[in-house]
Amino acid sequence: MSQAIIHLTATVDPRAHIGENTRVWHWTQIREGVTVGSESIIGKGCYLDAGVQIGNRVKMQSNVSVFHGVTIEDGVFVGPHACFTNDKTPRAINPDGTLKGADDWTVTPTLVRYGASIGANATIVCGITIGRFAMVAAGAVVTRDVPDYGLVMGNPARLVGYVCPCGARLPGGPAPTTEARTCPVCGRVTLVGSGE
Repeated sequence: MSQAIIHLTATVDPRAHIGENTRVWHWTQIREGVTVGSESIIGKGCYLDAGVQIGNRVKMQSNVSVFHGVTIEDGVFVGPHACFTNDKTPRAINPDGTLKGADDWTVTPTLVRYGASIGANATIVCGITIGRFAMVAAGAVVTRDVPDYGLVMGNPARLVGYVCPCGARLPGGPAPTTEARTCPVCGRVTLVGSGE
């Protein structure tokens, strides 16, 4: 078994856990209580806030910000410059003008499920779940849950269809009921739509 490979410019808190065969690249900061699974890649300039949970075989490209309260399951792809928020009503100060501290706000959790993909420059607003093998388009601003295999795009992000676990877009648009769709690339049949 191999230990993690951590670039000498990365800052990894000793209270973080980095799994075997994981690579952490230049200028990344990983704070206390973070867990990163095995065989993951954390790209250049990423920020993983306190307590963030990252699974196995996650590929996180450069300059991604993941704030406290976010859980990313195994096999997730996160494109460059994506941002995961954690506060629905952010303020620097309280109404009396004093600087907000840790006790003056509430973390709103976010979950990214197995195999999902988050495009470059996407913003994930806290308090949502992104489903298994879902795909978030580049630049999308995601403000509500994304179903398993769902393809969302835009600002705010809207469901426009579904994708196969292989990544190819499945034929048809959003499904009002559960239905089987066949991938035109790999031939896999995937159940999509409500009621999953």
